[in-house]
Amino acid sequence: MKKKYCLLYIINNALSDDIKKATVDKFSALIESLGGEIHTNNVWGTRALAYPINHQKEGYYVEVRFSADATAPLEISRQLGINDAVVRNMITC
Repeated sequence: MKKKYCLLYIINNALSDDIKKATVDKFSALIESLGGEIHTNNVWGTRALAYPINHQKEGYYVEVRFSADATAPLEISRQLGINDAVVRNMITC
């Protein structure tokens, strides 16, 4: 049975627009490859961070709402954690 999730992740704003777009596409494709269905994929763009992360004061925010099996968020979170372009991520139900 599929559950609904909300994924929010922040990409390093110092990267080029092409790399940011490729990162967004990569994680959208990952969700679909794990059997998930994307409902919305909102790119919020550059926003100020609440506190500096790695000396950066801004990040490139992306929100994805999707449904998937209960095992999918673990793999998505793992992949986000090892990607150098991603500064922070959070998945909620």
